[in-house]
Amino acid sequence: MPMKILIAADTYYPHVNGASYFAQRLAFYLKKQGHEVLAIAPSDTLDFKMGQHDGVDIFGVRSLPVFFYKGFRFSPPVMIRKRIEDKIREFNPDVVHVQSHFFVCRTVAAAARKLGIPVMGTNHFMPENLVHYLHFPKKPEQWVKNWAWRGFRKVFDQLDYVTTPTQTAADLLIKTGFDKPVLAISCGIDLERFKPESVEKIDEVRRLYKLQNKPTFLYVGRLDKEKNVDYVLKAMALAKGKADFQYVIVGKGTETEPLKELTKQLGLESSVVFTGFVPDDKLPDLYQASDIFVIAGIAELQSIVTMEAMASGLPILAVNAMALPELCLDSENGYRFEMGNEDALSEKMIGLATDSELRKKMSEKSLQIIQKHDIRKTIPQFEALYKTMMKK
Repeated sequence: MPMKILIAADTYYPHVNGASYFAQRLAFYLKKQGHEVLAIAPSDTLDFKMGQHDGVDIFGVRSLPVFFYKGFRFSPPVMIRKRIEDKIREFNPDVVHVQSHFFVCRTVAAAARKLGIPVMGTNHFMPENLVHYLHFPKKPEQWVKNWAWRGFRKVFDQLDYVTTPTQTAADLLIKTGFDKPVLAISCGIDLERFKPESVEKIDEVRRLYKLQNKPTFLYVGRLDKEKNVDYVLKAMALAKGKADFQYVIVGKGTETEPLKELTKQLGLESSVVFTGFVPDDKLPDLYQASDIFVIAGIAELQSIVTMEAMASGLPILAVNAMALPELCLDSENGYRFEMGNEDALSEKMIGLATDSELRKKMSEKSLQIIQKHDIRKTIPQFEALYKTMMKK
């Protein structure tokens, strides 16, 4: 039976991050299943306005710019509370699904509870993704992290169900003192969109992005400090002269210019390609034109881009941190590495760049592992939770 589902998010299209992509894709696939879906998220101005993305209606609420992160906006509750409650009454959803504990989501959750509508939440939050922008000394930074987790618990303690993308992420919530049951449900990946392609397609993509015909390492995502792309560049410099490969960096962020400058300092200009932002519909092409995916982000509660790479048949080089070990099985579909040991990462890069048979073996394992993350398996899990909430 079709449901009316309201999805609230503090980061949504056109924001480029995992939480935004998850909310967008959840809304899209729920709509595709025949449900009526409304998203509520910050607008790009001080105005309230209706919009649409991928066929999903979006109620944009008035917002202000985030001074320390260009392109992001936030919506103080005092500016949005009444209009959000009015919109919820008008849409009259069967369930509400919030994607964070920040301003929009906490305001939506409070209004829904007031109106007797069941609410569930998915956590994508780690303080590490935010505090480095504030440049606090270590002790105040820890205080800010603890304060942030208290804010999370205050909102999510009130919800009917709580999910998070991985068991690692669920365990993290328990460690912070959150004592409600947490269900681990993968963000999911569309295995019909992300898959290995033909040689002809690969040649076309390489011409488009001016890539050389050599082993290609790929990174896709935000270019921000916690992603540690600089660490990979330094490891690559150590491999110079021992293996011939290129590194394609897809995305943008606060570290774009510093990373380009570091590339010059390391003498890697001829082997590193910065593509800038690439639209979501073009990303499968770049995965298909690459050979190995490398990710050094230390605050990944799952990593949608790593799953996209696996679905495209790429071996994975992943830092041994947070939930990445759930996707990268060491010496099976790739290698894990430790931060602080650039020599070891460099050796792993050389090994993968120079051994096509090893890449083929690890590629097959990536394709095998990713099957359980098929979005056609994860969306029904959310639908089942919504139906359970409606019966309470």
